[in-house]
Amino acid sequence: MSNNWNLPPGLPHSLPFYAFKPWVKLGEPIRLFEYLHRTYGSIAHYRFMGTPIVFVNEPDYIREILVTQASSFVKERTVRRMKILLGEGLITSDDPIHIRQRRIAAPAFHRQRIAAYADQIVSSAEHHVSQWQPGQTLDISAAMMSLSLEIVARTLFDTEVTDDIRRINDEVNTIMDLYNFLIAFPRMEDFLHLPIPGVMKFRRSKARLDKVVNRLIAEHKREGIDKGDLLSMLISSRDEQADSSGRYTGMSDEQIRDEVLTIFLAGYETTANALAWTWYLLSQNPEAEAKLHAELDQVLGIPASERPAGNVSSRPDPERAERVEGAVEGPAVSLTHRLPTLADYPALRYTEQVFAESMRLYPPAWAMGRMSTQPVTLGPYRIPPGAHFFMSQYIVSRTPEFYPDPLRFDPDRFTPEAKAARPRFTYFPFGAGSRQCIGESFAWMEGVLAIATIASRWRLAYLGTMPPVPQAKITLRPRDPVSMRLSRR
Repeated sequence: MSNNWNLPPGLPHSLPFYAFKPWVKLGEPIRLFEYLHRTYGSIAHYRFMGTPIVFVNEPDYIREILVTQASSFVKERTVRRMKILLGEGLITSDDPIHIRQRRIAAPAFHRQRIAAYADQIVSSAEHHVSQWQPGQTLDISAAMMSLSLEIVARTLFDTEVTDDIRRINDEVNTIMDLYNFLIAFPRMEDFLHLPIPGVMKFRRSKARLDKVVNRLIAEHKREGIDKGDLLSMLISSRDEQADSSGRYTGMSDEQIRDEVLTIFLAGYETTANALAWTWYLLSQNPEAEAKLHAELDQVLGIPASERPAGNVSSRPDPERAERVEGAVEGPAVSLTHRLPTLADYPALRYTEQVFAESMRLYPPAWAMGRMSTQPVTLGPYRIPPGAHFFMSQYIVSRTPEFYPDPLRFDPDRFTPEAKAARPRFTYFPFGAGSRQCIGESFAWMEGVLAIATIASRWRLAYLGTMPPVPQAKITLRPRDPVSMRLSRR
């Protein structure tokens, strides 16, 4: 390597040399990131198969990579590998394809368009919790997957959870289970036609997945109407910039398919995991849970004596008697709760802080990667083209320098004042820069309204003796079932 390069401190040998160290384990990259940060500080490097890999945990450097010098980077290998599933969707594509796809998809994620989905989110959450029973034990991770699946079915496809939606879910889960194999297999793209067991399993699942999604797209196009769902919008959207022939074109069927699968994966599993971690954290932090309940009582609570007759959007709970925050001391006020609406969203500030703090401790998108296409300078370091760079939301948001007592669950870290006091890139659960998640505002609305709908009626008690173990795959999911017992508030 040229003497002109000045790499950060790091491992003196290639990573395979350390294969038997406890911080090197296939499928658990967070172990390695934690070790690098603990040993070398905010920036470190190692090599793998001759490629320099830089781990960055410094907010100013993260800004350089994602924003200031973004044109010097493309997606790195592990993300590009997911093209075998997601094609040229917004997560995997590079410019100029990414710029055009984002322009066309942007109207589908316009604020007004997303606002129309608020009632569907609340309705889906209410439908699920109406089937719960006091004393029931459930795997909250599976329950939130089921809820998120219904929401994505209704908002993306304008349908209920049909056999087609379940088939999409099953095939995506099969491919997710193969994730580590797909990433680790050298030059996977060149071997997809060979009779290798894992490759054959992937190929069969992808073929079934493509068949269902392509049929749903064809059915939507035959109907020729905007049904209010995201798929209809993707089909009807046109690029605001004309092509070389002067036409304002839309996406091809293949491009629509890529974006449908990208939205399905990004909008389904990520939110489900974030909600599952939220219920676990609330169950372990009764003070935060009490503050959440107080806000919900204040925003959504109605004294039973004042409940209008026939108000179907309210759900009485005769077992519950609460004292509304700020009420005069005296007999407890029996409350019922109306369902939240989009108009309530700005008032649910602590609910949003709960969701934000949950994603700080357990960010669904736990790491990001880039590859340099030209020399990159970060502070005193000069790094060559072809180097890979990793930034981990999981690591940076657990760094004491940015979050004192980082393992403590404290939603007040996300008051406007507390957020303003921290460097910008100490919290980026949805990425940043030109590639920031296009569905971020949808995810915030979905999380806040789902929490408000459920927590206004139910408490969940964690039944495990040890904290759930996070598993870093495409998203950060609990490794095992998360058993929780239900009780009415």
